[in-house]
Amino acid sequence: MDDRLSHIEDQLLVMAAQEGNSAAMDELVRRWQKRLWHYVFRMTSDAHGAWDITQECWLVIIRRIGKLHDPASFKPWAYRIATNKAIDWLKRRNRYQHIHLDAFQAACDPHHEAAPVREMVKGLKEASRVVLSLYYFEQLSVGEISEVLQIPPGTVKSRLFQARAELKRSWERLDHDIPPRQENGQKTDRSDP
Repeated sequence: MDDRLSHIEDQLLVMAAQEGNSAAMDELVRRWQKRLWHYVFRMTSDAHGAWDITQECWLVIIRRIGKLHDPASFKPWAYRIATNKAIDWLKRRNRYQHIHLDAFQAACDPHHEAAPVREMVKGLKEASRVVLSLYYFEQLSVGEISEVLQIPPGTVKSRLFQARAELKRSWERLDHDIPPRQENGQKTDRSDP
């Protein structure tokens, strides 16, 4: 379905749910449950914890949906709730530095060789993991991330820049066996531009 049509449909469902239509709320849950779970799972790397957190998110969403002033902001609002709940869960588990990276990598790209990604993600700060996940995996815009994290768009851009630089440094620190570039079927020296 076209993203714009899907966005309009979400807005209509939010408005109906705000009026007490339980079928509309059920449809919102059906449409958003997996997306929110995948996002939370990428943050926590704990499947059971992600389901628990996602259920907590839905309790908050159901209780507060009537207070959401702009139905068009449902997406960043839901991700903000998920982000806050996941961070709270991580704090309670004191797991900031002990995230299971195999699970994170599998959630991100199950077809990619795990070792390089595992090494790069291992060193990322929490703020970098969150902003990269929202931007690349959840495909939120800078404006939407700004709403989710409740920070100015310029700060989001700065964090994305820093997170990319952090990933680049991690990539450069890894000892990759990258074959030399080939031109016209000939191998070239890595020092060639």
